[in-house]
Amino acid sequence: MRYPPQFLDELRARLPVSEVVGRRVRLKKAGREWKGLSPFNKEKTPSFTVNDQKGFYHDFSSGKHGDIFGFLMETEGVTFTEAVERLAAMAGLAVPAATPDDARRAQRRKTLHEVMELAAKYFAETLASRTGARARGYLADRGIDAATQLKFRMGYATPERFALKEHLGGHGVSVEDMGEAGLLIAGNDIPIPYDRFRDRVMFPITDLRGRVIAFGGRALEKDVPAKYLNSPETPLFHKGDNLYNLASARLAAHNGAALIAVEGYVDVIAMVGAGFEATVAPLGTALTENQLALLWKMADEPLLCFDGDKAGRAAAYRAADLALPLLRPGKSLRFALLPEGQDPDDLARSGGRAALDEVIAAARPLADMIWAREVEGDTYATPERRAALEARVGELANTVRDEVVRKYYRQDLAERLRRFLTPEAAEPAWRGGGGARFWRGGEPSRRYPSGGGARAMPAGRPGARPLTPSGPGRAYQAMSPQLAGSPLMRGQRSAMPRREALILQSLINHPWLLHDHLEEVAALEFAHPEAHRLRAAIIAAFAHAASAEADPAAAAADLREKLAGDGFRDILQRVDGAITTGAVWGARFGAAADDVLMTWHQLVSLHRQWNSLTRELKDAEMALGQETSEANYSWLRDVKARLAAVDGLEAQIEGFGEESGRRAGGV
Repeated sequence: MRYPPQFLDELRARLPVSEVVGRRVRLKKAGREWKGLSPFNKEKTPSFTVNDQKGFYHDFSSGKHGDIFGFLMETEGVTFTEAVERLAAMAGLAVPAATPDDARRAQRRKTLHEVMELAAKYFAETLASRTGARARGYLADRGIDAATQLKFRMGYATPERFALKEHLGGHGVSVEDMGEAGLLIAGNDIPIPYDRFRDRVMFPITDLRGRVIAFGGRALEKDVPAKYLNSPETPLFHKGDNLYNLASARLAAHNGAALIAVEGYVDVIAMVGAGFEATVAPLGTALTENQLALLWKMADEPLLCFDGDKAGRAAAYRAADLALPLLRPGKSLRFALLPEGQDPDDLARSGGRAALDEVIAAARPLADMIWAREVEGDTYATPERRAALEARVGELANTVRDEVVRKYYRQDLAERLRRFLTPEAAEPAWRGGGGARFWRGGEPSRRYPSGGGARAMPAGRPGARPLTPSGPGRAYQAMSPQLAGSPLMRGQRSAMPRREALILQSLINHPWLLHDHLEEVAALEFAHPEAHRLRAAIIAAFAHAASAEADPAAAAADLREKLAGDGFRDILQRVDGAITTGAVWGARFGAAADDVLMTWHQLVSLHRQWNSLTRELKDAEMALGQETSEANYSWLRDVKARLAAVDGLEAQIEGFGEESGRRAGGV
């Protein structure tokens, strides 16, 4: 919307920059200017200045510069229109309408917003009252406590047909306004309109400004026609254009949190409770183009998290088909599938943050998702079927509208097809096998057709024994129970992996890493249970500690003391004991910051590669144990070669910093 220049000037005149900025940044007077710590970068010495006379702010640490409108857009991730509306409310000015019709529509929307706010307060008060005891019991059973209910403004609609109608009528709201807001059920065959939501737990749906525009209601009785009921389309609410928890998630995503879309209201609440603040959900429908556009405004590669059942897989495929034509350079999706029979709420309650981290760490890109759909559940033992697969893959690439993205999808899918139909190192004795990945409950596994057709190789069997090779081209033999149970093997399994110990030691010796890498740390996959526990303790200690940047050495010492006092002294000793060389300079106490960062990035990158290859190694071993074939043995040999290459790269970390001439405390 275009605003009259006079109106924008009036806002600037009424709202000094220091007043707007001062709501977020602690400012101190410095001559004619104000100074404070940058809201865009972590810093110890103030480099952020505000000049009211000139009407701008300037941040020397990031180079950002602007006025009151730009400040809101930069710090809160809002559009210019939203910034104007917020500043107008702050200044007590009415936003001018472009035409008389616009003015009438704006006034109408304002009235309906007021009606929805009254309804939300009524539902919340009812939930907190004696009448809402049953609804509170349901929420308690779902692990939703009173604080969470308040945070999401949850409520309860009683079973009576006219309870809300009478309450709003007592506040002067007309039946016409209630109906237009979607709160009543009315019609030519209904002589007296009545409440739409009855005997339901209520979830308010808000717009980008946090105003209530609709409701979702969850029935408490099992035999009702609709377990979830949403508001109908209204002047305020178009369900295909909105997302649940949109306003809060947008701010969290703007501040660096990973953007995640799940399937339902309770899933969002569970994810936020587990620490994933930037979580949203569609409103009772499959993802729409407009909702996808909203996601891409908040993040370049949002993650879609679906239930691990057949319906969740189908929803993931629909989302992939929706997104494929709309892809643009840098804009895509990632997909995570939960374990079979679980949704985010189940997983959050049973496994907490660590279980959700594992699912998110296993997320796969859009290209993997569409490829998996094309190759799973079929065999390609004949030329005709392979030709049909090639044709389908070509059609998929052609659906991408952006020319540049389409070119790279053609290349990517063509390469996948080549590897699938002609396995490397097995071309002379091709038996119809290949290397296509498919998903098994969020865990990637691999299909290698053998003989007359394709067959899924299981990722693991309950009670399966460890497998060891007995020579090229021969079936794997099970490890003997005596060897599997020997002290040697038990010791190998109980020791913390050196790489995990190095990552944890880096965090303990350099807590400041958590300022910029907290999400990354939380998402890391750890194999050892003590590594999981220590990582959680480090994050918890960091969340309640003072800044690690003011005095890094003191912060590291304080962290060790806090962990030891919390019962982690023995684990700390085992972490230190797992590192048998002192040559990993960047993980050591007192290393230079750039050495630390370089080492950290290499450790994390290699750790992720290792975890991915280790999962693939298990699949390859199981495949060879199930079917002795040249293709399966070639796959196993290839995975082992790639693991060896990762080990070789890891060796390069040792000595970095010391050989380059850097010394502790240097820069």
